[in-house]
Amino acid sequence: MKFGGIHLMQLPRPWTTESEHRLLNEALELAELADQSGLDYVWGSEHHFLEEYSHSAAPEHFLAACSQRTKNIRLAHGIIQTPPSINHPARVAERIAMLDLISNGRCEFGMGSGATATELGGFNVPQEEKKAMQLEGFRVALRMLVEEPFTGHDGRYVKAPPRPHLGESDGSQAKD
Repeated sequence: MKFGGIHLMQLPRPWTTESEHRLLNEALELAELADQSGLDYVWGSEHHFLEEYSHSAAPEHFLAACSQRTKNIRLAHGIIQTPPSINHPARVAERIAMLDLISNGRCEFGMGSGATATELGGFNVPQEEKKAMQLEGFRVALRMLVEEPFTGHDGRYVKAPPRPHLGESDGSQAKD
């Protein structure tokens, strides 16, 4: 059995100018304690426009900070929102790859779509299409992480041209 904790970054009112800073620092301290205690995972969740429920629009920054303050604990996205109008698959793949590199291979990729009209509506994601958008965005992001080179995608929600794998040159050079 594995144990860990998820950080939704809940922050009830009333807020002060220091509330979010204190929230993040306390979450980082908890991640350090979890690592020292032998827990398996720390999860960061992505949510938008949910004022008291979650102050975590960019969990990869929190998880990156955790990676520098911990040694063994797995760093998990619980979740990255993969509908392409929220997060383009190329940006998802880049964020996952970067976190995995700076954490020495401790990144876990969890995906979802968001749930509420407040959250989805902020990105014009129709409730009836969110699942299809989520899955297409997720599948393209996964392909971008493993294909060498990425062969492109022309789907209903994602259009992405072929790209060289991270670190490879496409042959172009900048000119002065």
